Amino acid sequence: MASSRRLLPSIAVLAMAIVSANVEVAEPDTGSPPSSATSYVPEDFAQYSPRTAYDMVARIPGFSIQSDDDGQRGFGQANGNVLINGQRVSGKSNGAEAALGRIPASKVTRIDLADGTTLDIPGLSGQVVNVITDGEGGVSGTWRWKSRVRENLTPYFHEGAVTLSGGRGALSWSVEANSLPERGANAGWESITDGTGLLLERRKEDFTYIADKASVSGSLAWKPASGVVANLNGKVGISQWDQKETSRTFLVNRPEGRRLYLGGEDEWNAEFGGDYEFGLGPGRLKGIALIRREHSPTVSNFTAGTLDGTALDQSRFLQTVDEGEYIARGEYALSAGDGRDWQVSLENAFNFLDGEAELSLASNGAPLMVVPLPGANSRVEEVRWEANVTHGRALTPRLRLQVSLGAEYSELTQSGDNANARKFTRPKGFASLSWQADPTLKVTTRLEREVGQLDFFDFISSVNLSADNSDEGNAELVPRQAWTLSIQTEKDYKSWGAATVKVYYSDIEDIVDRVPIGNGDGPGNLDSAWEVGVTFDGTLKLGRLGVPGGELSSFAERYISEVTDPLTGETRPINDSQLYYFNLEFRQDIPGTDWAWGGLYENNGPYKYWRFNETGRESHPPGYSYMFIERKNLRGMTATLAVGNLLNQADSFRREIYDVNRLGPVARIEDRTRRFGPIAVFELKGTF
Repeated sequence: MASSRRLLPSIAVLAMAIVSANVEVAEPDTGSPPSSATSYVPEDFAQYSPRTAYDMVARIPGFSIQSDDDGQRGFGQANGNVLINGQRVSGKSNGAEAALGRIPASKVTRIDLADGTTLDIPGLSGQVVNVITDGEGGVSGTWRWKSRVRENLTPYFHEGAVTLSGGRGALSWSVEANSLPERGANAGWESITDGTGLLLERRKEDFTYIADKASVSGSLAWKPASGVVANLNGKVGISQWDQKETSRTFLVNRPEGRRLYLGGEDEWNAEFGGDYEFGLGPGRLKGIALIRREHSPTVSNFTAGTLDGTALDQSRFLQTVDEGEYIARGEYALSAGDGRDWQVSLENAFNFLDGEAELSLASNGAPLMVVPLPGANSRVEEVRWEANVTHGRALTPRLRLQVSLGAEYSELTQSGDNANARKFTRPKGFASLSWQADPTLKVTTRLEREVGQLDFFDFISSVNLSADNSDEGNAELVPRQAWTLSIQTEKDYKSWGAATVKVYYSDIEDIVDRVPIGNGDGPGNLDSAWEVGVTFDGTLKLGRLGVPGGELSSFAERYISEVTDPLTGETRPINDSQLYYFNLEFRQDIPGTDWAWGGLYENNGPYKYWRFNETGRESHPPGYSYMFIERKNLRGMTATLAVGNLLNQADSFRREIYDVNRLGPVARIEDRTRRFGPIAVFELKGTF
């Protein structure tokens, strides 16, 4: 049964191609922006000397790119906010954001910032950019190289990317190879006390994280005069990371000891997607397909003991996870005239996660022995169908309505440990109203019935040796649902800049939080919760304030939420929710020169969690900051030197562990503060 389900997307796409073989069509009109759009041309970004389309879009005032890969299974209706030549990119990890990085800035002719409801792509609302390229032949490329040096870590010199793009006639292509290393480290002291504050132990800790990632990605587009639009894209990558945490332990009235944690992963991943669009009757039919696979073996080892050789304890956790996603989607869209459009869509997706794990323990110097870990060896599969009908119309020249009605049907099965099978049918849809109050002010309100996406990792049990806790798998999880009302205001202040503010409220049912399971806890559904959020994205141009070429940009978000704790019955925020985040960036491109300089400060609010027998709080005072200086034409290259962590940010964590559970007294408190010192980065970018 599972094998036949995997074939559905391939069969659907093949059928669409056969149907379209001899259809005469008219080419879609994507060349003219909506009348309410703000259009940018390459000269608007000249002061930044951009090398790619991504560099240009990132400097649009009051706009932030939303990633295509938001964790949602399937495609659903459009949820990103970037189009390329009027088209969505049929990818997730290799979506529009990645595609922008493969387009040289020299190929961009115009960027339109528009209300998504005016772009004839149902599901879009709020700010959307449409990047228009020239489509001319020839081959061009970009490259970048970065090195990074930081305290207590070996520097790296192998971050970089090379892109090539070109075209001939109706065919265009792009390809990229990149290397993306990551390095992290911090060190400091941790104090462990009992519930009364009596010191039990001190630890001097040192943590390092080393990761190396590499990938090759590309895209191919075909747009003949017949009006057919076809796109293929793909990405293949590898990712290897290792963690190491060493501790010198000083227990009260006991010998000095050592703790060692080692963890690592060796992953490969691949994604291939495509779409094919053609005219059919009065409208256009589009078929979309995607295949994604990931193989992720991980290993964790923990050893602790005293220097005199006594009390030696060991543990090892091995886990191998294979994940896959297969999607086929069809969309039929037509314009009814007078600002009215319709779309009917049908999507089929098959997802799976196959996990195998083994836990071994040893105490007092004995050899490691495998111990049972119920719920850790299991396969989770979902076959999902989704259908939607969406209609948009202009109510007045300044007021546009978009309404979508749909439903989702899901068959969810689990085999191996915790075997189970269930079916769900959930209504979904939205109504969006966009008002162009004047040429510089736009207000969009949206009411949506959302159906959340389950995380398949929540279905299988796992162990965290570093934190000495575990997650019990839960085979009874159901998708969360929510009514969400949002209002977004976009204001263009012309030569002063632009700003976007969004406020939303979500009334949530069946929220996935943490619940008691057996003798521990894990992910589970709670009846209800609510969340309020505010986001701000703005840019202030400083030229009229006496700082020529200067600007201040900021992105900020603030969240408040509430749920009833399933153990204590008290109200608290949603588990692992972020309280706030903000950044503030200053940049000045000095007029008459090829120099720029600036800096950034960012901070995020505490993350708190609640488990069956512990609570924790993570924070990062006083925040992270860096300053940079940039030469935009160093023998035709852009050179940037940056120094980070100027405020000596701390990574702080406090954990309270309770006797039996959180209804009892606090038995142990762990409180640590680690720092990681300054960071220096040098980067070169160029084109050819």
